[in-house]
Amino acid sequence: MRWQELFADLESQARSLERADQDAEIAERTRAELGQITLVNRLRAQVGQSLRLTVSGQQTLSGRLDQVGSDWLLLASPTEVIVPMSGVTSVTDLPLTAVSPEGVGAVASQITLASALRAVAMDRATVRVRFRDKGTLTGTPDRVGADFFDLAVHDLGDVPRTSSVRTRETIGYGAVAFVQRANTGWC
Repeated sequence: MRWQELFADLESQARSLERADQDAEIAERTRAELGQITLVNRLRAQVGQSLRLTVSGQQTLSGRLDQVGSDWLLLASPTEVIVPMSGVTSVTDLPLTAVSPEGVGAVASQITLASALRAVAMDRATVRVRFRDKGTLTGTPDRVGADFFDLAVHDLGDVPRTSSVRTRETIGYGAVAFVQRANTGWC
């Protein structure tokens, strides 16, 4: 009897060690999985929901998250705002859910900030560009490159004709906090 109790105790200790090893492995795998989650994929899980975020320059934006590209997001607040992910400082009360990278379509994952700005330029939209240093320019995006866009700077209500364009500014994406559709609409 005594040996049976001894062996039962040894078996119990072995099971406890096995469970501890399993728990440690699960915890390590969980940490590794969490380490693969990106802010973009957490935001993708919130499309259609309201959120509040802070962008460079300490500007707070609130609105409905309408779309998330590979390096930007579109917020409806009450006008549409394109925010480069590099300009997002924080998101308030962002739920813990995320979209798996495998769950994102190949096309959606390749729509870049440049793609979004090209669409705005083709639409001849009047925008307000808010810079990280809090400066602002108003005009119409003209040409869009890989890491810059040209803005025909003009007054808010003006059509971007040669006579109304004051200057053309080439703007690096790294300087942009957000690009907001002007209240006058997308021309």
